[in-house]
Amino acid sequence: MFYSGFLRDHSSISAALYALGDIAMIVIGAYLAHVWRFELLALGPHYRAPLLVAVLLALSIFPSLGLYDSWRGRNPIDQVRAITFGWAATILGLILIGFALKQSDSYSRLWVLNWALLSWFLLAVGRICMYSALQWLRVRGWNHRRILIIGNGALAQEVADRIAQTPSSGWEIVAAAMLDCDLTKQDCKARIVPYSHKTERLARRLGVDEVWLCLPLEQQALIDRVLWDFRHSTVTKRLVPNLHGMRLIQHPVTEVLGLPMLNLSVSPMQGMSRVIKAFEDRLLSATILILVSPVLLALAVGVKLSSPGPVFFRQKRMGWNGRLFTILKFRSMPVDVESQSGAVWAKQGEQRSTRFGGFLRRTSLDELPQFINVLLGDMSIVGPRPERPIFVEKFKEEIPGYMQKHLVKAGITGWAQVNGWRGSTDLGKRIEHDLYYIEHWTLWFDLKIIFLTIFKGFVHKNAY
Repeated sequence: MFYSGFLRDHSSISAALYALGDIAMIVIGAYLAHVWRFELLALGPHYRAPLLVAVLLALSIFPSLGLYDSWRGRNPIDQVRAITFGWAATILGLILIGFALKQSDSYSRLWVLNWALLSWFLLAVGRICMYSALQWLRVRGWNHRRILIIGNGALAQEVADRIAQTPSSGWEIVAAAMLDCDLTKQDCKARIVPYSHKTERLARRLGVDEVWLCLPLEQQALIDRVLWDFRHSTVTKRLVPNLHGMRLIQHPVTEVLGLPMLNLSVSPMQGMSRVIKAFEDRLLSATILILVSPVLLALAVGVKLSSPGPVFFRQKRMGWNGRLFTILKFRSMPVDVESQSGAVWAKQGEQRSTRFGGFLRRTSLDELPQFINVLLGDMSIVGPRPERPIFVEKFKEEIPGYMQKHLVKAGITGWAQVNGWRGSTDLGKRIEHDLYYIEHWTLWFDLKIIFLTIFKGFVHKNAY
């Protein structure tokens, strides 16, 4: 059964719907143009080839223009401008490919022109309809994003007023933590409290999606204080400074409700990026599990024969947004081995593993069941390695930026692992590599890491 927060918790659905809608508009435009030009509905095989190329080009170009990111609180006209530019680039790319392959004379120019115009119109109308539908749902309480405002003065009041005046944006202030004043108007019906170091716990208790810092740039000390208090939080954090009239170049600025915001900590797994990542994970993990199924069976038999107990080792780990999940591994140690030692960090030369378990660890074959975690959606193939909650509590106080690794799903392999930062190596260096991966994530970066893992990610001197 659907609930009012369903679209919020599954924001990738709207991105997928946008993509499917764009594909449908491109295809419908091509068929309508064919009817207009040739008075035939059926599109022959000769005309299906450019249609397929156009769809692939559009799905490559549109994400780079942010067309599958969240447009919540932004002007729909900007979306129409973006779709116009993206479709023009698609048609231009199609024409250039036709010239390069010497196929441009094989197609009716009138059909191409009609197709370009019809699909542009359908794409624009489709975007506006989708935008309007989401607004309709948000006014009725669906697809809301829960906001905690932290700030002072007129800037915090302006943000609260704008949200109150635009219920169709779906932003919902659930609390406001004020640093040196109160929100005076009655438009904000949120819980209003003085700011303190306990505000981060309040944000967790209220299930906040985003934290907006409504502070002018000159109040750097207050900004630093808030960021320090929220250093362990994985919620999206945005700075809403008073930037009106200022010219900014090469800054990560987002406009929401007409207000310029600086993105301070935002997960790259949003919109179409999240769809692409999920598709990549499911496709590759299913393929790998099928290919290595004989190996999995042999290893399972080896674990069972090597010592009494279950085949799989299950343990709670912390993943995306700080949520716990149960990780799967082939069991490499005797049952209840930690009942005497407690939770300890794996070290080189330790004798806790069985003989067969030691082989599994040295070759990283004990990690293979984690492809099941990927299929279940708990993990990704590529990402920062997940850690046990007891160690997370320790490391987050010792290593700057440690909790930011949870802005993406945990992975079986990662940029840190293929560069040798695994086992009991420098944890600070490992986090540096994890954060570099998050900041520079692309599909091609994932494929590069998977390729490197095949050659140097399994057997390594730091794997034990």
